[in-house]
Amino acid sequence: MGRPTLVVVHPSRIPALAFVADLVAVVVFAAVGRMSHAEADSVLGLLGTALPFALGAAAAWATPWVRSAPASLRAGTVVLVGAVVVGLLLRLGFLGRLPLSFAVVATISLAVLLLGWRGISAAVARLGAPRTPTR
Repeated sequence: MGRPTLVVVHPSRIPALAFVADLVAVVVFAAVGRMSHAEADSVLGLLGTALPFALGAAAAWATPWVRSAPASLRAGTVVLVGAVVVGLLLRLGFLGRLPLSFAVVATISLAVLLLGWRGISAAVARLGAPRTPTR
């Protein structure tokens, strides 16, 4: 049984794929949160929940730290901070309250999703990298 074949992505596509992966991560976060609270499963409700965090993630993408190496853990950390800070502030502004438990769960959940796909991507890239023979 040989090594699995990895799909190689042209470097010019990495920023777009990383941006989409970040938005998907935010939508998954919102969907899981809504499901765990048995909220209505409408598309508008999902978008309303995800939008503040997606705006924060998108704002982070305007920084050179994210644009220079979008699949890096450093970029993921910047996106995480943007999503959490902007998302929680907008949520506080819209709802007039921000339970600490929500802030903690949102931060941890988004960290797992936004940093998780980057960690998996880095591990897969290392597995696919050519190996130098050892003596």
